[in-house]
Amino acid sequence: MSRELLLGIDFGTGGCKVTVTDTAGNILAAEAQEYPTIHLKPGWAEQEPEDWYAAMCAVLRRLNPAQFGRVVAVAADSYTHGAVLLDGKLRVIRPTIIWTDQRSVKECEYLKKNYSDLIFNTAYQAPAPTWTLQQMLWLKNNEPETIKRIKHISFVKDCIRFRLTGELACDDIEAQGTLFWDMRKRCWSRELCELGGIPFETLPEIKKTADRAGKITSQAAKDTGLPEGTPLITGASDSAVEDYAAGAVEPGQCVLKLATAGNVNVMTAEAHPHPETLTYSHVVPDMWYTVTATNAAAVCQRWFRDNCCTAGTNYDALDKLAVKSPPGANGVLFHPYLMGERSPYWDPDLRGSFTGLSMATGKGDLNRALLEGVAFSLKDCFRTIEKMKLPVHEFILIGGGAKSELWSRIICDVFNAPVKRPAACDASFGSALLAGVGIGVFADEISAVRQCSKINGELLPEPANAAFYAKQFEKYRKIHDVMAEIYRKTSV
Repeated sequence: MSRELLLGIDFGTGGCKVTVTDTAGNILAAEAQEYPTIHLKPGWAEQEPEDWYAAMCAVLRRLNPAQFGRVVAVAADSYTHGAVLLDGKLRVIRPTIIWTDQRSVKECEYLKKNYSDLIFNTAYQAPAPTWTLQQMLWLKNNEPETIKRIKHISFVKDCIRFRLTGELACDDIEAQGTLFWDMRKRCWSRELCELGGIPFETLPEIKKTADRAGKITSQAAKDTGLPEGTPLITGASDSAVEDYAAGAVEPGQCVLKLATAGNVNVMTAEAHPHPETLTYSHVVPDMWYTVTATNAAAVCQRWFRDNCCTAGTNYDALDKLAVKSPPGANGVLFHPYLMGERSPYWDPDLRGSFTGLSMATGKGDLNRALLEGVAFSLKDCFRTIEKMKLPVHEFILIGGGAKSELWSRIICDVFNAPVKRPAACDASFGSALLAGVGIGVFADEISAVRQCSKINGELLPEPANAAFYAKQFEKYRKIHDVMAEIYRKTSV
C-alpha cells in the first residue's frame, strides 16, 4: 500500500514553500520559490495574486508529491492583512496591498484621533498601517472607484484555496488580522466595516482552522498535479502555524522568529490585549498568543545581499564574512528599520541605518552588525513583554535566520537565556500537521505536536558575550532615540 501524505503550503511575504510529510510527521521533501513585491513608491508594497498561484504550481510540479505516496489532505497558511479584492465575477481588481505597506499613515492618525477606543475595545489592536482596515480606508480616500467595484474580499491563502476548490471561506485567526473582527463576539464587526468604508457583505464566511473547506477541482489537479478530490483544510496565519509547528502549545513559551519579519510571540491561556502588541487566537482552541514584532528581520540580509554584494552571493558566504568580525562588529551598529517599525515604537517614519563606520570597516563588520541589529530589535520588542509582566519560561528560535549558527548564537547571547531550535518549525510543516488534524489522522491539535514536533538542540548563552551585548543594546536604543526625532522632522 502506498504511503499516505500530508501537504502544507506556506505563502510567506517573500515566497511560497511546500512541505510533504507522512502521517507520522516525518518530512519527506520540501521546496520553495520566491515571488516579487512591487514598490511603486517609498513605503508602498504590493503583490500580484497570480504570482502566488504560479509559484505554488511551480513548486508542486518540481516536488511531484505523488512520487512519495498518496496525498490525503492539504492545508495552506499565509501572512496576514493581505486583502484580495474581487469583483462580482470573482476576478482580482488590483494588486494586493501587503502588511509591510506604510501608505496609510494619515488614515491611521485619523482613526487614532477619533476611533482609537472603539477599534481597540472591539478588535484588541491599535490602528497601524499594517491592518486591512487602514488599507481599505486609504483606497476609499484615494481610489474610490476600486472600492465601488469590490463585491468579495478574500485573503492570501483563502484566495489560493478558492482557486483550488472553487469555494470562498476564511478562518477566525486570519479575520483577526483585518481589524474588522469583533474579538469578544467572534464575528465580523459592522461598525468597523463602516470605518473602513467597505460593505459588510463583502467579507467571507468563517470556518475553524481545522475544518474541511473544499476539494481539489479537476482544473486545479491539472495545474498542480495534486489528485482531484483531495480535501483542503481551512488553515490559519503563518505566524500561528509556525508557533504551533515549533511546539509552542503551552502558556509561557516564547517563540523568537527570524523570518522576513521578526516576531516575539508569547503563548498565553487568555487574551492580553495591549496597545503596543498584537493579540491573536492560537491554533490550539482556547489559547492565545501576544505578539511584538519588528517589520524587517531576515529581509535585511536579503536586502544587503541583493544591493551590496556581488551577484551569486549566498547567505552562507555572508555568514562566513560575519563570523570573522568580533562581537560589536568593530564599532558598527545597524538599525533594521527598512520598512518603518512596529514594536515597540509603531513609527512608520523610522529608517534603517549603519552607524559607527570608519575606513577600517569591512564587509564582515557590516554583516555582523546587521545580524546583531536584528537581534537587538527583537530584544527591544521583548521589553514590551517584560513591561506587561507576561511570564516566559522557554525561548524557541524559528525562521530561516535560525539556520545560521552565528545568528542563533547572537540571539542567545543578546537574550541571555537558553534557546531551543526545533528540528522542523516552518509554517508549511505546521500546516501539514493541521491538515492531518482536519482529516482525523491526529486526535487533536496538541496530539499532532506531541507526536511530530522534535527539538534539534539547545544553545546556552556565553556570559561574557551576554554582558557585552547588554551594554551594546543600551547604545542601540540611544541611537534610535536620537535618530527617531530626525526622521520625524524630515519624513515626506
